[in-house]
Amino acid sequence: MKLILLSLGGLLWAPLQAAGTAGPNIVIIFIDDMGYGDIGPFGATKQRTPNLDRMAGEGMKLTSFYAAPVCSVSRAQLLTGCYGPRISVPGVYGPGGRSGLNPAEHTIAERMQEHGYATMCIGKWHVGDQPAFLPTRQGFDHYFGIPYSNDMQKKSTETGLSVVPQMRDEKVDELLTDQAQGHIVERYTNEAIGFIRESKDKPFLLYLPHTAVHTPIAPGEAFRGKSANGRFGDWVEEVDWSTGRILDTLRELKLEERTLVIFTSDNGPWLIKGNDGGSAGPLRGGKGSTWEGGVRVPTIARWPGKIAPGSVCDAVAGTIDLLPTAVALAGGSVPPEPVIDGRDISPLLFGKTTESPREAHYYFRGYNLEAVRQGAWKLAVVPQHETMGKGVLPDANIKTPRLYNLDAEIGEKTNLADQHPDIVAKLQALAGKMTEEIGGPSPKARRPDGQVANPKMLYPTGNAKPGAAKNAKADG
Repeated sequence: MKLILLSLGGLLWAPLQAAGTAGPNIVIIFIDDMGYGDIGPFGATKQRTPNLDRMAGEGMKLTSFYAAPVCSVSRAQLLTGCYGPRISVPGVYGPGGRSGLNPAEHTIAERMQEHGYATMCIGKWHVGDQPAFLPTRQGFDHYFGIPYSNDMQKKSTETGLSVVPQMRDEKVDELLTDQAQGHIVERYTNEAIGFIRESKDKPFLLYLPHTAVHTPIAPGEAFRGKSANGRFGDWVEEVDWSTGRILDTLRELKLEERTLVIFTSDNGPWLIKGNDGGSAGPLRGGKGSTWEGGVRVPTIARWPGKIAPGSVCDAVAGTIDLLPTAVALAGGSVPPEPVIDGRDISPLLFGKTTESPREAHYYFRGYNLEAVRQGAWKLAVVPQHETMGKGVLPDANIKTPRLYNLDAEIGEKTNLADQHPDIVAKLQALAGKMTEEIGGPSPKARRPDGQVANPKMLYPTGNAKPGAAKNAKADG
């Protein structure tokens, strides 16, 4: 009887979607440099995250969810559903550079607009700051935020101060000093709530890539000195507050059961920042590396009535899967061309399967493939840097492949390659195939990045030449 009911449900769902029934609202909260161990649901104890604790209790923890080692490539992957090398985004863009996410790529916002969604980006964009690359040219109806990392200050010729620009749509709204950044989480949150209220009568996509908790650390006044983990913990607590306000707004507007909320991070913690960096918890490595601590990020998904409360999923998934998942939930499908790497993970979210929809997960650092994971097994095919700013430790400075069982030992210490030559050979074949396709110096299927001829800074500066940052840096 159960099978019959499920079949009938599927038959009923398809015509409703075909008839234009609105899909769910999608909210993606994307934190900057938050490590696997930085929030309560993933083991943090020094900073309090009651709203994220509640979100995990009402939704699902995804414990094998992957981003990328550094900022720009991680955002490009989320926006396009592609590994960075496929779309020629290897690492980090600087202000006033000529390169950016190619406007020819199809972003999650453009795909959702095709299904009638209102779209807005609030926060750190960081896939190109020239007009052709801005959010409003990449599928977002509106944009509010700092277009790159908050530590990329340049001296304003107008004020003589080192600042970053805060933009509204395509114009600079304000120039922010480090001190002024203390208001940024509150402003982003208010903008997000305003967008939700304005869009409540139609489906919407809210992409909220926070500036927090990237250095310089700038918690709001109401949060300073409140955590047991210094100003870093204070800013984590403010991010938790912001998330709580968004969840409360959805509840107030009776949108909870029509909204999928994803909370995740762009990469692991910036360990060399010391007390201003985060924690990877039990994972090895940090930001800038392809160890688990560099790319496995704390992730929670919540959708009351659809995602089982208090559930946990350890299947491999990641930011590249968010685009195809959102499109599927809206009733559509991603066309076969241009190729993307992500897959629809809604069956994982809904508890219909525990198997990843992808054959494997590939760990790129820049254009170089450094590791591949399938199930519990991770094969490192080259020596791996421990984290940004630190080199390769002796146990990783081995030219031959290293094999780790992540289910048995999450900290990647014991090399099991000699004991499982069959698994090594299988994963080597996968790595070789993907490198041939999009990695290394001579890939067969890499698409170009975006380029502009005469890049300019967004505001007049006294210490930077426009176009100085020509290309994304893999280690930036």
